[in-house]
Amino acid sequence: MSRIIHEIQGYAIVADKVLFLTRIFKAEADEGYQFNVGLSGDVRLSLRFPARHEAELEREMLLKSIRES
Repeated sequence: MSRIIHEIQGYAIVADKVLFLTRIFKAEADEGYQFNVGLSGDVRLSLRFPARHEAELEREMLLKSIRES
């Protein structure tokens, strides 16, 4: 079984270790948009982007990687 690794904002995320992805929402204090990635081992990444379309693109690419793993 090959592992699919997706790089996003300096993190290397192994697709088969992802437990959940949240929807995209506005970050606090007008810091742009974010979504959260839950990983095995009780780790959560909060990924923030200045524009919504950037967040949507990265989330969709990560979701595609997860589906292919």
